[in-house]
Amino acid sequence: MLIPRPRQVVRQSGHFILDTETTLHLAPGAEPAAELLRIRTGLPLRASAEGGFVLAVDPALSGLGDEGYGLTVGRDAVLLRARTSAGLLNGVHTVSALLQRGGLLPCVQISDSPRFAWRGAMLDVGRHFLPISYVRDFVDRIAAYKLNVLHLHLTEDQGWRMPVDAYPLLTEVGSIRARTNGDGTPHGGHYTKAELRDLVAYAAARGVRVMPEIEMPGHARAAIAAYPWLGNEPDRQLTVWDRWGICDNVLGVHDEVFTFMETVLGEVMEVFDSPYIHLGGDECPTVEWEESPRARAVAAEAGLSPKELNAWFLTRVGRFLMDHGRTPVSWAEPDATALPPEFVVMPWRDAVHGLGAARRGHDLVMTPHRTTYLDYRQSDAPHEPPGQPGDPVTLVDVYTAEPAPADWEPQEAAKVLGTQAQLWTEHAATPAEIDYLLFPRIAALAEVAWSEGPRDLTDFRRRLTAL
Repeated sequence: MLIPRPRQVVRQSGHFILDTETTLHLAPGAEPAAELLRIRTGLPLRASAEGGFVLAVDPALSGLGDEGYGLTVGRDAVLLRARTSAGLLNGVHTVSALLQRGGLLPCVQISDSPRFAWRGAMLDVGRHFLPISYVRDFVDRIAAYKLNVLHLHLTEDQGWRMPVDAYPLLTEVGSIRARTNGDGTPHGGHYTKAELRDLVAYAAARGVRVMPEIEMPGHARAAIAAYPWLGNEPDRQLTVWDRWGICDNVLGVHDEVFTFMETVLGEVMEVFDSPYIHLGGDECPTVEWEESPRARAVAAEAGLSPKELNAWFLTRVGRFLMDHGRTPVSWAEPDATALPPEFVVMPWRDAVHGLGAARRGHDLVMTPHRTTYLDYRQSDAPHEPPGQPGDPVTLVDVYTAEPAPADWEPQEAAKVLGTQAQLWTEHAATPAEIDYLLFPRIAALAEVAWSEGPRDLTDFRRRLTAL
């Protein structure tokens, strides 16, 4: 009972027994997959030229793509092969899902590959800090469903979670708030660079890439609280924000701010090897820019109004990333029409923003809030814990969503890299609360992102119940 549903499955009678005596025959490049298989099964699975479980990377298997795999389980032998090590890791996730009590692996033939290259989950650790042990568990959970991107939302108005050597007050001041909206309790915490580097390696070993997000130019009050000169009133001392919602305090647009951002992102790129760096860009009020003589002068020099500075800001920082070989990502807002086409955009308000961005040449990761924001309640049931205000986002809503709508032209649909789930943490402060929101909807999103062909909700529910 596999989720996500493989492309082709032929079930056969019998079982292969996976136990402490099982040995692995490893072709060159297969050791990372072998190590993951050992982790998943808890078995020693030593390497041997006579091993009955074969793991092979074969570049000639072009029909499987970069992440596909072929799995044949017989009574006496297992063959798992893929064109790349990433595909082999996906095959290991399937073996883990098939494995039954007593080490029984049912005989089966599977040929599988994903529909979309980007299959992700965003975890907001800015509003509520989460221990690195839980973030690693989160990686394990999404990897089991063949999701391959952890989008780590590291900074917010309510907290800055990554240390920056050049600006130590970002964590000394910016990671702690005196109270929390709703319960009034203090809250704080940040990661070390060593923890984040270890997380990157831990995720990569499971086929997951960690994409960091440094929110700008809005959602940046924690940074301004640490360094007031980053704001539009440098003589004003703000605190780390203790409320939810949209804060009017945004970064200034003077040169010192861009020096700051380039320094921060330079250290981010040293820690995270992701080809994509998320710059935020959403919900940026312009009232401070409209009232600031310095911001108005910058806008006038650029031939813009203060209301147009958000895209101008992101473009300038995005160029810095592109000059360093990284691709900038931003949430899609109405002013995203001014972003360079090299930006990957995430349409979160609705799919229409995605269509417009595709027509402007952007690659897309589809994130409409009514089908991918898992911080909404799952139902109207009385026992349901609080969530983001609004109607529930049900399992059916997630499962029936279409990242590349049928009414888009083929060239527009081809711009869709994939989709991902969002876990914002205003209303989910603990791992248990996040897990409740995550499951089972993350399984539905994983199948949307991975599986080709028509979706059968009844069959999906049957497989979900059998897990």
